[in-house]
Formats: sequence, C-alpha cells, structure tokens
Amino acid sequence: MRIFKSILLASLVVLPLSVSARATDLPPEVTEANTEAMGLYLRGDLGWSFLEWSGGSDDSSFVAGGGVGYRYNDNMRADVTVDWSGEYDVAPGADLSTTTVLGNLYFDWANDSAFTPYVGAGLGYGWADSNLGDDSGLALGLAAGVSIGLTDNVDIDAGYRFRDIMISGPDTQEHQAVVGVRFSF
Repeated sequence: MRIFKSILLASLVVLPLSVSARATDLPPEVTEANTEAMGLYLRGDLGWSFLEWSGGSDDSSFVAGGGVGYRYNDNMRADVTVDWSGEYDVAPGADLSTTTVLGNLYFDWANDSAFTPYVGAGLGYGWADSNLGDDSGLALGLAAGVSIGLTDNVDIDAGYRFRDIMISGPDTQEHQAVVGVRFSF
C-alpha cells in the first residue's frame, strides 16, 4: 500500500508539470497583441498625377484623396477612396480635372520589418470635368507600393497608382506618385 501511495503522490506532483508542458504545444490564443492588425482605418493621400489624355495634350497636376477601410488580417485589407486630380491643361483654354470613387482590395506582404510591400486593384466610378464638357463612367485602379509602420496605429504609405476612367470621349489615364498616411483604430 505504501508503494501505491508514493506513486499516487508522485503523479499528483508531476501532473501539473505535464499539463503546462502540453499547453506550450497548443496554438496561440487570439489576444489583443496578435489581432492588432485587424480593424478600421482612415487614410489620406497627396501626390502628383501624370495624365495621358487621348483628346489633347498630356499634363501633370496635384492629386489628393482620402478614404476609409478595414484590415481583415496581416495580408488583406480593403477600402473605399475618393481621389481628385486636376487642373490639367489639356488644350489652349481647356482645363480638365478628374474625380474617382473606388472600392479597393490590397494584398500586403507582411514580414518582420517595418516595411510592408503591397499591391492592389480597385473598381468604381469616375468623372472627368472640363470646360469643354463633362463625362463620367466606369473607373479602374491599380496600385503598388510600400507602407512603413511608424507606430502600432500609424503607417506612412508611398506608392504608384494607375487610374483609368472609361468615358465615351477621350480616355483619361493617370499615373500617380502618392504619399499617404493610414490611421488604424
């Protein structure tokens, strides 16, 4: 009986140690630290846009925009943006400006550094406004760049964007170099 009691006592002493060793083999629990990337964000962008206009002269101009988005995980995020660029000087006495509203989806290459490369595509609607006439139609966008994490909630974004508004008149294709900031909540 004494041997049985010794084995039982030893088992009770060793059991907590084996449970804690087994717990290290379990997948990590979802905590605030590893869900930080998920959630709403606001963005603002400034840059320079280069217009390729099939109806007149090519020109360059200021671009500004903003949007609201949601990060689903470390690799996927989506946002809705409004961007304006212009006054492009496209012909003598003719100025052109463009506005787009796009729904965008991005793939971020998450890594262990502060730099996160990304690619994205967007679809929406756009307006080309000119003193020669206004037009609107389907808008497409492509993006590539890198974001730099300054803090857990603030990222600086530098990249290239292509926008095309498919209108019945001359095509408005834009190549944009932009810098922006994203505020995560």
